[in-house]
Amino acid sequence: MTTQEKSELQVAEKRALEKSNGEPTWEGPVFVPQVDILADSDAITARADLPGASKDRLSIDVQDGVLTLSAPVQAVPERWRPIYAEYEVGGYSRRFTLGEQIDQDKISARLDNGVLHLVLPKAERHKPRKIQIS
Repeated sequence: MTTQEKSELQVAEKRALEKSNGEPTWEGPVFVPQVDILADSDAITARADLPGASKDRLSIDVQDGVLTLSAPVQAVPERWRPIYAEYEVGGYSRRFTLGEQIDQDKISARLDNGVLHLVLPKAERHKPRKIQIS
């Protein structure tokens, strides 16, 4: 494996949520999920890695132009006792400020195998349009 290939395969370390970003209402550590953001002429799509998050405990809110996602994650069932762990389990929290180009009423979300897909459609007035020449 070359040095370049090794650098391309490096995984970012989990980053704990800083106390200044607010306190969660559940016990345990809280992490900032890794997010990829993609854009096209119709929408912005965000994909957030939330391993262990479940659809029924995931919360996505928009208030005053701020989109907040949070998900508490249960480490292991209570009947189990961890004896060794390489991966610290905790909840997730992340906030995004939305610009006026986003149609906040049409935001949609889907959770697939621990990956949250958020689609943030652009408002019609901000989409590119073709001008007809007469």
